[in-house]
Amino acid sequence: MDIISVKTEPYQGQVPGTSGLRKKVSVFKQNHYLENFIQSVFDSLDSFEGKTLVIGGDGRYYNDYAVQVLLKMAIANQFGRIIVGQNGILSTPATSYVIVKYGAMGGFILSASHNPGGPDGDFGIKFDNENGAPAPQELTDKFAKRTREIDHFWWADMPDIDLTQVGELVFGSTVVQVIDPVSDYAAYMQKIFDFKQIKRLFDKGFRMTFDAMNAVTGPYAKYIFEDLLGAPRGSVIRQEPLMDFGGLHPEPNLTYATELVSRMYSEQAPDFGTASDGDGDRYMILGRSFFVNPSDSLAVLAGYLDTIPFYRGKMTGVARSMPTSFAVDDVAKDKNLTVYQTPTGWKFFGSLLTAGKITLCGEESFGAGSYHLQEKDGIWAVLCWLSILAKTGKSVEQLVRELWQKQGRVFTLLHNYDIADKGVAEAVMAGLKEKLPLLPGTVIQKEKITQAFPFVYTDPVTGEVADNQGLCIYFESDARIVFRLSGTNSVGATLKIYINQRVREFDKFDSPATEVLDKWVHIALELSELKRLTGVEKPSMIT
Repeated sequence: MDIISVKTEPYQGQVPGTSGLRKKVSVFKQNHYLENFIQSVFDSLDSFEGKTLVIGGDGRYYNDYAVQVLLKMAIANQFGRIIVGQNGILSTPATSYVIVKYGAMGGFILSASHNPGGPDGDFGIKFDNENGAPAPQELTDKFAKRTREIDHFWWADMPDIDLTQVGELVFGSTVVQVIDPVSDYAAYMQKIFDFKQIKRLFDKGFRMTFDAMNAVTGPYAKYIFEDLLGAPRGSVIRQEPLMDFGGLHPEPNLTYATELVSRMYSEQAPDFGTASDGDGDRYMILGRSFFVNPSDSLAVLAGYLDTIPFYRGKMTGVARSMPTSFAVDDVAKDKNLTVYQTPTGWKFFGSLLTAGKITLCGEESFGAGSYHLQEKDGIWAVLCWLSILAKTGKSVEQLVRELWQKQGRVFTLLHNYDIADKGVAEAVMAGLKEKLPLLPGTVIQKEKITQAFPFVYTDPVTGEVADNQGLCIYFESDARIVFRLSGTNSVGATLKIYINQRVREFDKFDSPATEVLDKWVHIALELSELKRLTGVEKPSMIT
């Protein structure tokens, strides 16, 4: 094995977004593109020689190659120990936990989360700190700066490392430790939840379906739900991780999790349905013929989390991303919990979790978590729901309807508009931002605007300021419209329009959200002039 310095030239645009660097596979396949970014991360870190590094990935196309590149570069950069999941597999939540458990100085997660996989799909890479949290903005800015300057990277000239067997291998001064990807995480979940109580639920005939969507959580779900908790065999569907996710878009929502939705709305529907995404950090909940909006799910978790012994007496506060509906706010108020509203991006929850200001956090894009990890955690959220169902004896639908009856139903709708030219999308946002100061007090389609402002966040712990986080418009009739550009696209941009309205009339609770909020969609389009400015006539996705 020889350690060599390889000359390279910078690439433009290697700027990590809210979830790391995400691009098309074809972009990552450019000569030294991946190597440049990895070395730029190494060059931006404090002294790491002899320390431990963790590597995990969701198994998507290009994961196997990227893992080998990371291993050889980490060896060349003289890490003392590298912990990697068997076959290069390790979910995002599991990676976060492994970093902390083994005292690593950080780790890489190879994933584009819920984005499609395969040769024509997306790939991504991000770095988590020693506390298992995504690297903060200050550090990712250093990564980006270094990518513009890099002229060489360090490389171990050696054959690929066999990752099929659990165990340790030694290469020079570096130990490569291949671990079972499931066992550490599963053992941790058993410390948090009362598995005996949940198992009794299944012993009584309770049925569930977990759709792993041919992604990373399949092995985790099979072991935890079927092997440990006693869910009937076959409860976990599409459990084998595939490089292209079997042609699926691995995002747990009503649009993409069609097989699960079909099962849950059939006459033979099980009691509980759930799905996870590409890297295991998101989740979706359904009851029999009943979908739980992720904002409502967060509110239910806030109301019952303290029934789980691990959290009893430890509730401090709740945080939600700004586009997430205000359904959780009243629940938190009833429990005397402070509510924090953060920008989109899990990293913004990190300082609040570390400082003990919050016990629960979540977002409208099907993510939730707590201080047990510094990443969102799909299986943890599912176990929370199962614990609540076991404790209360109520159904999924009962829990949500009780929430609505107490505080009204907050209807939510998200329209995604994919715009090929990112500059055009930015121009739409800029034009709308200019209008905001003039909007309060005005009336549009008989609805009076009370507030209109760009969302700027000041972290109450670190003092860090994050601007350009979206545009908010509030209305007198307890409604809100939020405009935001997505930070997770590999090309172009997605303009997201979030619409919320609280409705207190019981007879309207079962109305379709698309019907209740139709007027607000038209108001949003009129305010933004989106169709005229972009030529995009229809949303690419409605949830």
